[in-house]
Amino acid sequence: MSEKHWTLDDIPWQNFDAAKLDGELVKVVKAASLVEYNAADYATYLFRVFPDDQAFQAAVKVWSAEEIQHGAALARWAALADCDFDFDTSFKCFTDGYSLPLDAKASVRGSRSGELVARCIVEVGTSSYYTALSEASEEPVLKEICRRIAADELRHYKLFYSHLQRYLETENIGKLRRLLVALGRIGESEDDELAYAYYAANGNGEAYDRKRWSRAYMARAYRYYRSRHVQRAVAMSLKAAGLNPRGRLAAWSTVLGYRFLRWRQRRYAAA
Repeated sequence: MSEKHWTLDDIPWQNFDAAKLDGELVKVVKAASLVEYNAADYATYLFRVFPDDQAFQAAVKVWSAEEIQHGAALARWAALADCDFDFDTSFKCFTDGYSLPLDAKASVRGSRSGELVARCIVEVGTSSYYTALSEASEEPVLKEICRRIAADELRHYKLFYSHLQRYLETENIGKLRRLLVALGRIGESEDDELAYAYYAANGNGEAYDRKRWSRAYMARAYRYYRSRHVQRAVAMSLKAAGLNPRGRLAAWSTVLGYRFLRWRQRRYAAA
């Protein structure tokens, strides 16, 4: 990772323009701030999975600090966009209702290589997501924040990918297994974490229903993706799985993936 990283003081907060806000975008940003800020728990989990790898743990500490800063930047912007947003209360609601397997002694992916494939997929998703949000937003401060976060997430992907290559030298995990891990992690994008974060940020005291709040989040989040964002995510995901990121599989996966995403978005919006 680079030695010097941007700070909240580098964000041009004075350029905030309330006239260019997208109310639906504000809702997903509030949810994203909670997920990003919760990176300390992810770091704890990774420390338990890699207890004897000091080099990786040092990298995770830096990664976690940057992810927490992402959450802080998004939370500060969300407070400007919605004066009623109470980040501390929302974050407590989120962490009270959703937790990671912090007592794990081994990766839930079956191997350290599998864990690193999953981490690559997460960074693929977030880099593409924040790129999509940056391009969709007309509010200049959010556009800049998301641009910076997307660049960080791409760099984080490269970080986890480099450690994946190191572990593949000693762990016998084939391309099929790596692909299955990648597909499994992609499928988890609609699990409780994002749904509960959206609920914690926007629920206003209502009861939590996973299906309802998952649909509410995905109906909004998916609307900002374009084909180019899916293409990039597919290429990076296939690379993490050890497959050709620019072949026929990548081309067909991009087409089918984007069509599926748009279909899901319309279905969720209707519901």
